[in-house]
Amino acid sequence: MVTLLATVALSGMMGAIFAKNNKGRHSDISSQDKRKAEYIFLQAQALKEKDSIADYFDLIKHAYMLDSTNTAISFYYGHLQLLADGRTPAERERGIMMMKKHIDAHPEDYHEATFFYNACMSLGKSELALETMERQALINPNKTDVQMRLATAYVRNQKYAQALKVYEKIEEFEGRSIETAAFKVILCREMGDTAQAIEQMHKLYDEAPSNVDYNLAMSELFTAFNMNDSALHYLDKAQQLDPDNGNVYFAKALYYDEIGDSINYDKEIYNALVSRDIAVETKLDVLSQYTSTQLMRNDSTQRVNNLFKVLIEQHPHETKVHELYSQYLYSMKDYTHAAEELGYQLDLDPTNADAWQRLMVINIMTDKYPQAVDAAQKALEFNPDNVDLYRYIAMAYFQMKDYDKALSTYDSALNLVDKEKDNELYSDLLGVKGDVMVETGDTTAGFQCYDAALEICPGNTSVMNNYAYFLALGNRELDKAERMAAKAVYANPNNATFIDTYAWVFFKKKDYDMALFYIKQAIANTDEPSADILDHYGDILYASGQEQEAIEQWQKALELDSSNELIKRKIDDKKYYEK
Repeated sequence: MVTLLATVALSGMMGAIFAKNNKGRHSDISSQDKRKAEYIFLQAQALKEKDSIADYFDLIKHAYMLDSTNTAISFYYGHLQLLADGRTPAERERGIMMMKKHIDAHPEDYHEATFFYNACMSLGKSELALETMERQALINPNKTDVQMRLATAYVRNQKYAQALKVYEKIEEFEGRSIETAAFKVILCREMGDTAQAIEQMHKLYDEAPSNVDYNLAMSELFTAFNMNDSALHYLDKAQQLDPDNGNVYFAKALYYDEIGDSINYDKEIYNALVSRDIAVETKLDVLSQYTSTQLMRNDSTQRVNNLFKVLIEQHPHETKVHELYSQYLYSMKDYTHAAEELGYQLDLDPTNADAWQRLMVINIMTDKYPQAVDAAQKALEFNPDNVDLYRYIAMAYFQMKDYDKALSTYDSALNLVDKEKDNELYSDLLGVKGDVMVETGDTTAGFQCYDAALEICPGNTSVMNNYAYFLALGNRELDKAERMAAKAVYANPNNATFIDTYAWVFFKKKDYDMALFYIKQAIANTDEPSADILDHYGDILYASGQEQEAIEQWQKALELDSSNELIKRKIDDKKYYEK
């Protein structure tokens, strides 16, 4: 992807470009306009360096309007045609051609050529990109970055043999490395030449056969070619060269995993972790990769737990060990033991605000609200200005229905936030404070909070959604509710909660066709619809005359919220719900 903030030539270089571009101009452009265009263009470049992008756009366009024959100005104006939203393919093609005009006229302009190459690659014009880099390679034969781009362009155009020659040239400049060897091997594989791929890696290996990384690279290559005996040979040699290298153990484990030998896979992971000569940071890296692999396989056996216990026994006072174990347990939905490990971590480092927050989240998720409040209060002793901690403690109070403490906690958080500098956060806090007020029945004060939140941050879609929902719930200002719900959905088209609110507003307006359309969209955008969404679906179906389908959805909702007396009444008394 072309980046707008890529480095461009300095003002002196720009002056040189302009000097070249002054030849052969159309006579109908005055010299005054030409000089003015050049000045404006230089001003635009200065603004871009200061990240004043909108002003940069305007100045480039103005310079182009003054002098469209200046290829340097046309180049950057053409680039803007590629970046602007909503451009048609024809407009983007015109932008590329405007850029190409300057590149063809001044192939020596290295920075612009690089810019153009990136643009072509991002738009799929790989042949044009290749043409540009081939020309640059002739002009700058010793620039490694030019050769790298040339090789990439050859690959994109499936000219693998030419790309291979370029990488060999790069090795003449930089020397052989695992990176270039890997690229060359990939190219040989693309050409179907296994023998040459092995030969390319051997060229690197033969320079330093005692290099552990080279042995690992050789092993990886032979594993890819299913030459397992050779792969194991280099792994064993790497282990002999550096028996305490955790990466070797892990590479060996991956080898056994690749050939389906789970016993040796676990053995090598275990060997890496029990070795007392391996740094704990390396062990954590190995274990992190291992646990990620097991999680992807949905492996819930004891093997990971046993490895963590070994590591904790060796390093009981290492906070990161407890942190990683807690994260793993959380992923396995073992929230009780995840909280326990967080407790150990916080005993060792009580100043860690992130760990306190994770502990509060677990307590809130498991309905242990007093424990969440207790954790928050302890956390605030060490992090008195952490706004997020106040948000979590207020959430816990809200769930406990202690609304006065929830409101006072949100007020404390608001006092910590600079309304001018962090208006989004301030708006969020006002919005959730409004939610609490509405819950207490004080909708007037709650709606005032929503209005204030949207005045501070008009684009706060979460506030819009909640405001719209509660207006609809009370059958108040339904047109206003529809406008806000629409904005929230258009900004977040895959948010099931927002779409559900939109559907509910239409339902309240008795527009059942639209309500049914959007409630189905809400369900389609969530893997596990909530009881509220299913309840709303039932209401909309019933109002649409689909009574049996409505009862089915209410029953599904009741399975998720078995204590909901209102849903029970809807199911038991079909006449309860009136259109």
